[in-house]
Amino acid sequence: MTEAQRTLTVTHRSHPAGPIVLHLDGELDYHTAPRLSRALDEITFSAGTDVILDVTELAYCDSTGLTVLISANQRAEAGGARFGIAGLSRDLRRVFTIVGLDQFFTLYASTEEAVEQLGR
Repeated sequence: MTEAQRTLTVTHRSHPAGPIVLHLDGELDYHTAPRLSRALDEITFSAGTDVILDVTELAYCDSTGLTVLISANQRAEAGGARFGIAGLSRDLRRVFTIVGLDQFFTLYASTEEAVEQLGR
């Protein structure tokens, strides 16, 4: 697959309940990770900020993508923000479990579950 064929769309929106939601669609890899990094750079991770990555439509994530996710989680923690990942596919959840990231990230079945849990 060429770089032009690799796609990642990052859609930034605010949920009516308050959290910032980044919806990822496509593949998160060496070639596309800078798109997510740029979107995350636009967010101020501070106390009272909730950030949810909706990965329901994420088809693939390599180690570069995982590194971007880990960095975002660390920035959130450092700034006092809450950060969660919602909608992992069965295959991606398996990868997260194998490498222990299911213990590192707060994972939610869906964006709505994340919003509900963060709102408590």
